[in-house]
Amino acid sequence: MPARLMIPARDMPPMIGTSGNVGGFGIAQQNLMDGDGGGPQLHPLDMAGNPSESELARLRDDDFDSNKSGSDNHEGPTSGDDLQDERRKKKRYHRHTQHQIQEMEAFFKEFPHPDDKQRKELGRQLGLEPLQVKFWFQNKRTQMKTQHERHENTQLRTENEKLRADNMRYREALNSASCPNCGGPTAIGEMSFDEHHLRLENARLREEIDRISAIAARYVGKPIGNYPPLSSPVPPRPLDLGFGSFSGQSGVGGDVYGCGDLFRSITAPTEAEKPIIIELAVAAMEELIRMAQVGEPMWTMGLDGTSSVLNEDEYIRAFARGITTNPTGFKREASRETGVIIMNHINLVEILMDVSQWSTIFSSIVSRAMTLEVLSTGVAGNYNGALQVVTAEFQVPSPLVPTREVHFVRYCKQHSDGTWAVVDVSLDTLRPNPAVRCRRKPSGCLIQEMPNGYSRVTWLEHVEVDHRGVHNLYRQLVGSGHAFGAKRWVATLDRQCERLASAMATHISSGDVGVITSPEGRKSMMKLAERMVISFCAGVSASTAHTWTTLSGTGADDVRVMTRKSVDDPGRPPGIVLCAATSFWLPVSPKQVFDFLRDENSRSEWDILSNGGIVQEMAHIANGRDTGNCVSLLRVNSANSSQSNMLILQESCTDATGSFVVYAPVDIVAMNVVLNGGDPDYVALLPSGFSILPGGSSMQSGGEVASDGSLLTVAFQILVDSVPTAKLSLGSVATVNNLIACTVERIRASLSPENN
Repeated sequence: MPARLMIPARDMPPMIGTSGNVGGFGIAQQNLMDGDGGGPQLHPLDMAGNPSESELARLRDDDFDSNKSGSDNHEGPTSGDDLQDERRKKKRYHRHTQHQIQEMEAFFKEFPHPDDKQRKELGRQLGLEPLQVKFWFQNKRTQMKTQHERHENTQLRTENEKLRADNMRYREALNSASCPNCGGPTAIGEMSFDEHHLRLENARLREEIDRISAIAARYVGKPIGNYPPLSSPVPPRPLDLGFGSFSGQSGVGGDVYGCGDLFRSITAPTEAEKPIIIELAVAAMEELIRMAQVGEPMWTMGLDGTSSVLNEDEYIRAFARGITTNPTGFKREASRETGVIIMNHINLVEILMDVSQWSTIFSSIVSRAMTLEVLSTGVAGNYNGALQVVTAEFQVPSPLVPTREVHFVRYCKQHSDGTWAVVDVSLDTLRPNPAVRCRRKPSGCLIQEMPNGYSRVTWLEHVEVDHRGVHNLYRQLVGSGHAFGAKRWVATLDRQCERLASAMATHISSGDVGVITSPEGRKSMMKLAERMVISFCAGVSASTAHTWTTLSGTGADDVRVMTRKSVDDPGRPPGIVLCAATSFWLPVSPKQVFDFLRDENSRSEWDILSNGGIVQEMAHIANGRDTGNCVSLLRVNSANSSQSNMLILQESCTDATGSFVVYAPVDIVAMNVVLNGGDPDYVALLPSGFSILPGGSSMQSGGEVASDGSLLTVAFQILVDSVPTAKLSLGSVATVNNLIACTVERIRASLSPENN
């Protein structure tokens, strides 16, 4: 092998600059001209002492800079010091300061696409040109997109390797397969009838998958209203929950306004309906994203200066090929709300896509929910691409407001910028049903990750609903969209996430008297209180799962009652339970009503069952920023020494959209077990309490309508007989009726403006 090799100097820079001066090339010049100038020039390299590629690249860069400096100098040769200064000038780059980077990073989390005005203002604050700010944000978005794509590529590469390993394992298994009859090797090329049938079925399924994927890839489809109905719903069956012997009339709910029980009539989608459902979900996702991010003129500021109001004409113009049309007689309710939630985005997505967790977190809004079918579980081990068909019932905690039953598809998707979106849209157009009184337009939320485990949630509620059946007392609250609006969903989510954070807290200060510091005891007591609140909310609404009966001759505040039979339920005492509820308006603020009802010192003013005894708080658990959000264990010291003391478990919770005070008598022995971390599911509870909503309206004596104040619902559950098969007597009904009427009068007297 020769010691020296001659190669063409293809990568060398030109020897002569534009001015005719010869640029300096260091050691490369010494060996470049071995010949007499004719033909291609060769560069001898010693193989034994060959420089590395990095050194050659550095030499070429330095020589190029030197040659460029020499060729640009038209005034004569340049000294060494001047050449070094010029090199430093040309290699001087502008770098942002740490402060500028931190400020732009923080601004990027809130506004990844700033407009011209925002860029100018940010540049003015940081001492940068708007163009510099624009380029920084472009580079940042490109960087985030690259990181996301790199992460996806890594996941796909891992899945590909797994599939390749499975493929190799199957190949080895086929090569070593033996005949089940003779034990010898199988003959290649032979195919049984069953195998042939499976191959045909596999090909058919692949075609169906490709067809569905093509529909989803289009991302937007034609209006679903053009499709014919594919199946007829089963007529809703009436519920057998009558009272028997005493006279009454059906209250709100039931079938008075055609509100049948969709949980009985709706079935899982057919194979022919599934492609249409997928197309509908994808179109709904696009509409949700646009509606959540767009500003004026689609959304305008409300009269209160904080809420957003949908411009219906602009909406119809922007979504002319909308998903559904507004049915005759239906009203449109649309609202949007944004909030910062103390929970990371992954956990929020899991809660929304798990119907059981979703209905538990939003128990004050969702009375019932059921997953009919899961069309897709998502990809890459998360809920990205998950698709579910769900039936749910939405409620206001009062028997005077009909519930809203909705049959919808829920679709979850993670977008390229890392934002998660969960959208719901009704499927009623697939199966027309005249009993449907609420249609869910594309509604849901966008979830953006924030530092320190927080999430930014933008919630959109958009429905078309029939307001008939709503009591005049609640017509203003429901008609304004506040009863079922986005603000209520966000406020409830924020409060419940604070409650979860409190339940998971491990370091609890024991400075206050009565604070439960044991993690096991806190967890068990909060779980018991959660079950109590869920039971109260489900029992006080006008759900189609039960029928209220209005007692006649009770005056303006009608009392509605119903019975329940409790059998083999460890969480309820066995026997006949009589439920009674009434709603009325108070001319005081919701906060004043809430503070009065939750305070143990004022309990004797309204609680008839306490018999005038002194109420003392034995233990409590704070579960939110507001001091009114807490779980308490109260002891009623009876004024009569012959009567035993009574324990009461109480949870009070409040937010900007409503408040609850729920309580239930509990057994002393059972509560000791719970406080020591025992299982709370076997503690029998019959919850009673109050729901407080803002606003409403009431007709005054002068004929004027007052709208400021509170809407208070009082609900009791009383065990009237411990035998489940016993008949309900009129005396029991009269007793409960008198109990709730006296409680209402005491509350009104204590909270009347004359006494405050």
